[in-house]
This record gives sequence, structure tokens and C-alpha cells, in this order.
Amino acid sequence: MDLERIKIYRITHIENIPHILKYGITHSNSKNANPNYISIGDTSLINTRLNKKVNITNGTNKIIEQITLGDFIPFYFGVKMPMLYVIQHGGNFVPQTTNAEDIVYIACSVYEIYRLNLTFYFSDGHATDKLTIFYDKSRIHNLNEIIDFKAVRSSFWGGHET
Repeated sequence: MDLERIKIYRITHIENIPHILKYGITHSNSKNANPNYISIGDTSLINTRLNKKVNITNGTNKIIEQITLGDFIPFYFGVKMPMLYVIQHGGNFVPQTTNAEDIVYIACSVYEIYRLNLTFYFSDGHATDKLTIFYDKSRIHNLNEIIDFKAVRSSFWGGHET
């Protein structure tokens, strides 16, 4: 798959969109952070990410660098995220459900992020899972070998068996 055709996704509450349109997607530590940000995610997972350190290995046994997940804003390769169900129906550590009409998808081009030379990392699984491998942008051209896009786009995540 061509990098220009690969998108990554983030979901947010519709009330966050005016701030995003003005400042872009900002981190909670950003000088332009949204003081009125409405969180729709799993607070336990968000808190875990804040201080969780992961090793960037690019699929080798060598640690290239170590990062803290909480320093980065998570995006997903698929639009049918398991967390979306929890956000809409409750469970885990989601403090309140969010109606589907209040959830907005933000789609970004992997190619544009790479072209702009932004700092980013990606993984082959859930970021807090011990079996997940993390990669730096030098491996972005191997994305199709690293990410199982067939599984990511499976209708299974939408509640229907394939």
C-alpha cells in the first residue's frame, strides 16, 4: 500500500473541534493546550500512558531509544477501534458514555506527517501491551510489512464476523 493512501485516525468529542481548527491537535502539555478539552477515553489507560516508557527497537533486539507514551498523542490505523464501542456504551474506566453524534473522527495522512518531518513513532499493537513492538519513522516505508492492515480493517471490529 502506498504511503499516500494510508491514513491514521483519532476520535474526539465534537466540542473539541473549534480548538483543534484554531490550534491543531494539541498535547495537554502544549502552550496551546485546550483548557476546556472534553475527554472521551478510558481514564485508566490515559493515566497509564502518562508515565509508561517504551523501547523503540524497530523490530530488533537493540534499543534505539526510549520514549514516554504520554509525550505523544495516540492515533490508530483503523476506524473501527474497540474503544469506540466502550466510549458509546460504557465500561472499563470511561467516566461517561458519549453519543455517536458527538464523536468526530480526525483523519491524517501518514505521507504528509512523514513529509513534514514530524517526530512520530508507531507500533504493531496496542501501545500498553508488553508484546507490542515500537518503530521510529525510519521504518515507515516498511509499514505494510509491519502492520496487518487486513486485520485492522476487518469487519470483526464493527461487531460482524467475517
